[in-house]
Amino acid sequence: MTGRDGSIVVVNPTTGYELGFYPYTTSEAIDRVLDDASASRWPRSRVEDRVAAIGRLGDVLVERREPLAALITLEMGKPIRQARAEIDKCVSACRHYAEELPEILRPDSFDIDGDTAMVRVVPIGVVFAILPWNYPWWQVIRAMLPAIAAGNTVVLKHAESVTGSAMAVEEVFQEAFGAGVLQTIVVDGPTASDIIEDSRVAAVTFTGSDRVGALVASRAGAALKKCVLELGGSDPFVVLADADVPAAAAAAVKSRFLNNGQSCIAAKRILVHRDVHDQFVHELVPHVSELRVGDPAEETTEVGPLARQDLRDSLSEQRARALAAGGRVIAQAEAPESAQGAWFSPSIVEVDGNDSVLLTDETFGPLGALTTGADDEELIALANSSRYGLSSSVWSTDRDHASSVSDRVHAGAVFINTISATDPRLPAGGIKASGYGRELGKWGVHELANIQALRIRKT
Repeated sequence: MTGRDGSIVVVNPTTGYELGFYPYTTSEAIDRVLDDASASRWPRSRVEDRVAAIGRLGDVLVERREPLAALITLEMGKPIRQARAEIDKCVSACRHYAEELPEILRPDSFDIDGDTAMVRVVPIGVVFAILPWNYPWWQVIRAMLPAIAAGNTVVLKHAESVTGSAMAVEEVFQEAFGAGVLQTIVVDGPTASDIIEDSRVAAVTFTGSDRVGALVASRAGAALKKCVLELGGSDPFVVLADADVPAAAAAAVKSRFLNNGQSCIAAKRILVHRDVHDQFVHELVPHVSELRVGDPAEETTEVGPLARQDLRDSLSEQRARALAAGGRVIAQAEAPESAQGAWFSPSIVEVDGNDSVLLTDETFGPLGALTTGADDEELIALANSSRYGLSSSVWSTDRDHASSVSDRVHAGAVFINTISATDPRLPAGGIKASGYGRELGKWGVHELANIQALRIRKT
């Protein structure tokens, strides 16, 4: 949040105590950052030098795993084991790109009527990244490591509530890549909007709400700049009549409450075939009630607080509206009672029909909705009824059956008999109000690059 003197105040969501103060970056400093980013020699670096730097980044993350994870837990309340897993996932992405980058950047070469033709991956310049708080490190790695691998430089505006982690990101990247490749600035929304139009910025990537994403896209579009948007989701978790119900119930709970329920690709809408509803609920309830909710610094904690109190308040208001409309809490784990912390009791609410706020709006926290469908057609219609289209999960013991249903789900990704998860080998991104563009894999490298055609006439 913003302090009285205009600085950023970072608050521990577990206790409500202040962690640190960070002044906004001055306009003169922003100019220097943009000049350094645009003048960097990184776009002219050799592929082998990029591979070496990415490898160093992985090594530094391994060395600093514990303090970086502890800072994540302090700033956003992520359980410490999950915070370590976030750093480990970043390391795995570094290892992947260090191994695969030469092939990803290798030009395609072929003959056209006797001429030599090539398609090559060329950097586009400075990428301005506006990123969220829920995965302070993984969001940077998944969105920006491919862009840096393509030869671009990055200016990062991270979420205010994880400013300490944002500073650590710059420090670690500087150790691995040298100065000017990734730089962090601390600015408010209006200043970030102005930076989008700066002539030194070539492209923009944004992860956050669809409301703010539309504003970012409008500003980037007015300047005719490439924009990648990842705008969250209300992902369906579809349980068909022939599903392995115990496995599906356990997975639904894991997906919904991982990262304190604050994941864009969490199972937010659990859509269950009517024939297996009772069995599914029977399996689901103990998984939820047995969740270990408490201090995220404790090794055994599975769910901590929300990242901010305003997020807790918004989620509480969504649940109250759902219950007032006839929803019923069918499973719940008790959270600590603390006026200072951003605590919310993890819960699943069963709703009827498609007009519940829990089905129409994104719920970003440990609150899930469950409803039923009479057959495949009704379940598919429910899955596609959301304005979002980020990811999805379909459960069936019949692979052909699951595949036929997944073909009709409107989402950027479908996971069959497993929960949605990002992976450096797969593209990540959505459709509809979940945004456009792709991160990760070779697609993430190509997304923020100039895919340049070259034709050389035979003489």
